Amino acid sequence: MPVREILKMGDARLLRVARPVPAFDTPELHALVRDLLDTMAAAHGAGIAAPQIGVDLQVVVFGSGEINPRYPDQPPVPRTVLCNPVITPLTAPLSTPLTADAPDTGPEEEDGWEGCLSVPGLRGQVPRWRRIRYTGTDPEGRPIDREAEGFHARVVQHECDHLIGRLYPTRMRDLTTLGYTAVLFPELGDGVPGG
Repeated sequence: MPVREILKMGDARLLRVARPVPAFDTPELHALVRDLLDTMAAAHGAGIAAPQIGVDLQVVVFGSGEINPRYPDQPPVPRTVLCNPVITPLTAPLSTPLTADAPDTGPEEEDGWEGCLSVPGLRGQVPRWRRIRYTGTDPEGRPIDREAEGFHARVVQHECDHLIGRLYPTRMRDLTTLGYTAVLFPELGDGVPGG
């Protein structure tokens, strides 16, 4: 299938709320998934959402099972195709020590660097829930129900934001951390696709 054009920040189509997938295991849905996987691979992305290629459906793909060149210090994320996702923040496990500045109940957030194929060349510090549960279905309509933490949780939250018309800069609390990838992370070099 073809590698599709990735919409860039400023394109009004990225601000729309995507529709739920109405039918599973269809030729159209499988073709969309192939296009998303091919486009993500060509751009060396950690994930991509259907709205990023102009399709208003609640479909995200993420992970590769190997280290991503855009995030070489992060662990691999399992390759997943997720339709109609729901994210629930989770509290820290009981074994996690609490610090004076951390809440003792409720979901915990942590800041982390993010880039986006729709915001090429830039990275910023974005707060995300540290642990989440995500549910939805695969393209055949089989249920997916997983817990994730750290980078895996961050990737899922980032991609699902595209389904509600959000790009990571709108989640940032401190825009002084927004900068060019080549300046912030010179060790990655200028050839890092997507930022």
